[in-house]
Amino acid sequence: MPTDFFERQAKARRNTSLLIFLFVAAVVGITGTVFFVTYFAVQNTPLVKEPYQFAGAPQEPLPFPWEVPLAAGAGTLALIGGGSLYKVSALRAGGGTSVAETLGGKRLYPDSAGAAERRLLNVVEEMAIASGTPAPPVYLMDEPAINAFAAGFSPSDAVIGVTRGCVESLSREELQGVIAHEFSHILNGDMRMSIRLIGILHGILLLGLVGQGILRFFFWSGGTSSRSRNSDGDGKGGALIIALLAASVALIVIGSIGSLFGGLIKAAVSRQREYLADASAVQFTRNPGGIAGALKRIGAAAYGGRLRHPRAGEASHMFFAQGVWEGFTSLMATHPPLPKRILAIEPNWNGEWPEPVAAGRDDAGLGQRQQAAGAAGFAGASATAAGDASVRPTLPRAGVAGSDAIPLAVVDNAVDQVGEPTDDHRDYARQLIASIDPTVLAAAREPYGARAVVYALLLDNELEVRQHQMAALDRLATPDVAELTRRLVPAIVSADPRTRLPLVDLCLPALRAMIPAQYKQFAECLRALVAADQKLSLFEWTLARVLMRHLQPQFERVRSPSTKHRSLAAVADECGTLLSILAHAAGAQQHADAAFAQASARLEGVSITLAPRGDCSLTSLDRALNELAATPARERGRLIDACAEAICADGKVNVQEAELLRGVADLLDCPMPPLLAGQAV
Repeated sequence: MPTDFFERQAKARRNTSLLIFLFVAAVVGITGTVFFVTYFAVQNTPLVKEPYQFAGAPQEPLPFPWEVPLAAGAGTLALIGGGSLYKVSALRAGGGTSVAETLGGKRLYPDSAGAAERRLLNVVEEMAIASGTPAPPVYLMDEPAINAFAAGFSPSDAVIGVTRGCVESLSREELQGVIAHEFSHILNGDMRMSIRLIGILHGILLLGLVGQGILRFFFWSGGTSSRSRNSDGDGKGGALIIALLAASVALIVIGSIGSLFGGLIKAAVSRQREYLADASAVQFTRNPGGIAGALKRIGAAAYGGRLRHPRAGEASHMFFAQGVWEGFTSLMATHPPLPKRILAIEPNWNGEWPEPVAAGRDDAGLGQRQQAAGAAGFAGASATAAGDASVRPTLPRAGVAGSDAIPLAVVDNAVDQVGEPTDDHRDYARQLIASIDPTVLAAAREPYGARAVVYALLLDNELEVRQHQMAALDRLATPDVAELTRRLVPAIVSADPRTRLPLVDLCLPALRAMIPAQYKQFAECLRALVAADQKLSLFEWTLARVLMRHLQPQFERVRSPSTKHRSLAAVADECGTLLSILAHAAGAQQHADAAFAQASARLEGVSITLAPRGDCSLTSLDRALNELAATPARERGRLIDACAEAICADGKVNVQEAELLRGVADLLDCPMPPLLAGQAV
């Protein structure tokens, strides 16, 4: 990768700042144009020079010719600003789902998906687990073009939209390249800027819409009627109407010019992001031929990436490929030309487009590649074909003293792994999904069963505590969900610990499909399970916290995290709380002292002390994480490194500790891919 995760996030924020600056400049220009056009019109109208009568009441000439232009400029400013704020607010409330539905997307569910659609859902799930993010819901657009998009304000509300042409015309490896490209937009923070761009440009577009509305009103009401002329024997009422019509035409013209500049802004901001997303996809899949092949298919297809939906232009900058006509020049193009993108990936490309393929192609034997050396050595590698549903592989256990252990090199410099998934992670994710009990996996993919899976994950191993928890479920949950939870417990208890956090990520798309009443009941059940288990483990608490962090914004108004503290030094007490809890989780007091000392050495310039074990409660941890999440991303990266030191200080890292580290990283908005045994860092 040319840059690390935090640099890409910073670049996205700089692009957002540039976007706001350009928008303000465009608004100032539009407002100034409206002011001077109105001033010129007022200076040359009889209404300024002579007394006139309106609705039977005599009026004086305008004493100050700046009144109308100032009012017009203020109205323009209010219209653009209000329209943009309203649209951004509406998009924020609806998240990526509102964008997908606006473009005609229909939610895909596993139980109603065909073979090609099921393959798409599998690829999305693999990419999500490999990147350490929640699996996003997938929307299918009934379009023959080959295109896709990712939309949302954050990974918690992200969705992926894919056209039918993309699903039916691409091989699995080409589809992986497209989806990896969209996941890079999710990880790099591009989605937030893209969705804000839709809202910001909506305000400029409103000018033209208002002008069109005025014209339509006069057209359908009979235009300049005699009734208007009769109200003023000198014809000045008609002059007023003519002035209004002229104003509507001016609004349309100015709105069109504003939309032109808005399109230029959109194109300038988005083009470079596509090169970065292409490079990220290559790194993610370690297969340049996948994404390059998809781009070639677009170039060879009859429809290319062109979408027919009337509102595709609003979101043209969000698509995988150019989705609307870009004009006679490339100035309005939101994407680089296909040949340039392909040559950036395959410098030796001969410039020839492949033959178009029939929909629903069978690519079982296509695009095979040699696995890179050492790829089979990571945890979870297996000779079993991941796509063979008849075989459920068992993830290898590379143990230290019989435990699932991960070499210490994996958690050294853990910050370097944040937002940096690789092909090894994707292959591992495919193996991990295939190792999950089919009954559990099927339940996790639909709202009814996903609730039961989550409940089963939070049940205690001790029979007495579990009985208290199940009694709470019987009281609060519906009987069928409580019964399904009982049936799933044996499979989940015996499952590999590495599947627990990924199962939460796999449940999230289904849980997001709950209705508000179901969500309320679900949240009550979660609280009851935690209350019934008075010794809820740190790992179980982290699972529940990760789940609610991503699910809560879908059903409740949650304030978006903002940077309140410029450095970790400002939240030293909270850093101490987090590292103290992780250090005490290492075991005996002497181990805690050593773990905390090693962890604190990673936080240069931050003065922290080890808190007594009795003061390390889950409530204090919750408060600490809320404050730590409000620090800059790179500072949170330093903290992730310190957490890794605390976990591996005793000389060994088991799977549960490694997944705990990933859970803490998720809560700090630093998505970390799975930690793989044998992985070089």
